[in-house]
Amino acid sequence: MSLFKVSLIGLSVAAMAFSVSAKGPKVDYTHPGITAIDHKHEADVKWISVDEIREQLKGQKPITVSFDIDDTVLVSSQCFYYGKNTFSPDSYDYLKNQAYWNFVADGCDKYSIPKESAKKLIEMHQERGDQVIFITGRTPHADQDLTQIDQLGRILEKTFKVKNMKPINYTFDTPKDPYKYDKTKFIVENKVSIHYGDSNDDVLAAREAGVRGIRVIRSAVSTNRPLPVNGGYGEEVLVDSSY
Repeated sequence: MSLFKVSLIGLSVAAMAFSVSAKGPKVDYTHPGITAIDHKHEADVKWISVDEIREQLKGQKPITVSFDIDDTVLVSSQCFYYGKNTFSPDSYDYLKNQAYWNFVADGCDKYSIPKESAKKLIEMHQERGDQVIFITGRTPHADQDLTQIDQLGRILEKTFKVKNMKPINYTFDTPKDPYKYDKTKFIVENKVSIHYGDSNDDVLAAREAGVRGIRVIRSAVSTNRPLPVNGGYGEEVLVDSSY
């Protein structure tokens, strides 16, 4: 068996044990939906494609669109898998450990896998002249000047050919008053029209900000479990976005 196959199996097994709790209020699902491994309610989901989004935006002026990072544009579970095993094998304390976030910021995402669906989305938006920004619940490096583009920003800029790259918006996984969800403040401040993300909090933050939120499917090999119910709030879900 190849090392690659072993790694995938390891991630899949680890996923059953690892999950990251978002800080926003929990909200019960209101609609049947699917996960990356359970498609029973596929017909009930409000699917949308990149081409359909392009057509809907046809004739509109350029807008600002925001993307979550982990499991939305990058498959980055390897950074979290390593972090938990190295910094706090028996707990999730590593997520509160600045040394872990410094490790991630120092180049862990050189090994993250870009999602093809994100490439297609970003390409479409940039063809329209839209501004692409990134909002993440991560914590930046302790020495990072948040007004400057960091190493992760440069990786995203190069990988997705982002034009007019802006510094990443780091939420520290902490909501800011008066908002309930950590990304809402940045969606509002950046005058975002569409926010893309894989988590429930991404969908709910977009709603809290009063903008269009489109769900991206979290990969089945993600260590961030449980997998969310895509379409569980009646939101639009991007077709073929698990990879």
